[in-house]
Amino acid sequence: MQIKLTSPTYSRKHNILGLGKHELLLLMTDFETQPKKASMRVNQVWSWIYCHGIRSFDNMTNIDKNLRAKLKNVFKISLPNIEKKEVSNDGTIKYLFCLEDQSKIETVFIPEETRSTLCISSQVGCTLSCSFCHTGTQKLVRNLSSQEIIGQVIAVYDDLDLWKKIKTERTQSSFFEVITNIVFMGMGEPLLNYEEVKNACNVLMDSKGLDFSRRRITLSTAGIVPKIKKSHDEIGCMIAVSLHATEDKTRDLLVPINKKWNLKQLISSLKDDVKLRNSERITFEYVMLDGVNDTNEDAHRLVRLLKGLPSKINLIPFNSWTGSQYRRSSMDRIKAFRDIIIKSRLPSPIRKPRGEDIMAACGQLKSSSIKEKASI
Repeated sequence: MQIKLTSPTYSRKHNILGLGKHELLLLMTDFETQPKKASMRVNQVWSWIYCHGIRSFDNMTNIDKNLRAKLKNVFKISLPNIEKKEVSNDGTIKYLFCLEDQSKIETVFIPEETRSTLCISSQVGCTLSCSFCHTGTQKLVRNLSSQEIIGQVIAVYDDLDLWKKIKTERTQSSFFEVITNIVFMGMGEPLLNYEEVKNACNVLMDSKGLDFSRRRITLSTAGIVPKIKKSHDEIGCMIAVSLHATEDKTRDLLVPINKKWNLKQLISSLKDDVKLRNSERITFEYVMLDGVNDTNEDAHRLVRLLKGLPSKINLIPFNSWTGSQYRRSSMDRIKAFRDIIIKSRLPSPIRKPRGEDIMAACGQLKSSSIKEKASI
């Protein structure tokens, strides 16, 4: 069905950044009535945006000048504004983005020796209220659109001047100069914004554009059981589960969504419903909280819980924030916990905290504008 530009949605310029090719094609048929020509124009616009980083229709020189003028009159290619940029002592960069409605979100670029990861947000705030997570103290404002999700990625490409390196990133460039992995581990629960996240992932994975492999994109969920299989089947990206406890009583406190879908339901769904491909594993995130979930018995229960499920367990030293009731487990305790897991032949790396000095580490993100208002 053709989308008419006279509809209320298009009463002002419509941002085409982050739209899928099918949506762009529907829009392009208002200017090119021949299907083949419309499809060609979509591919041209797509290449300019996602291969060359072009933001102006005027610079899309292989498109007819008159058509460029028409497109410019109706559409825009708009990014979120970088309101604040902080660089950590370890090279991590945290961006505070301001959206068109003045909502604020945070995005983090994490350079490492063998890869560089962009941690992006899927919602403004979060509805899950995980007690150890700073974002969980900020109420959900709204979901992000696919344009706003992709906008975070493109804005970082622009800020770090990555477009010249995009086609050589996996063979020649320094990993400090490219983005190799994208993780939906910023603000929000991505599976509660399923359709927009799905659309954004399809844009990220398109081979004629940014060309991220599905293995290079990770969706992190607190355990929205009905959407886990759906996301694996339809999107195909890697799955990370925020587990953080081995008993329902503890997980109810740390991850309240557990009261709706408990550990048995979550793990059963992962074992029975999610059909893993080849050497694929499910990653489990486990924050180490002193005296809460870090005993040897917790480690043994974790091994039993995941028996038969191809898994990797990321142990995350708790990253503190003002007002938190929790403390980080000692490194000796974390290592002892890890050693029990490793004996069961499950990989269990200890995640090195990154960006702590700028509140960019795991569990520390929260819109600065909200924090500032709360302190008044």
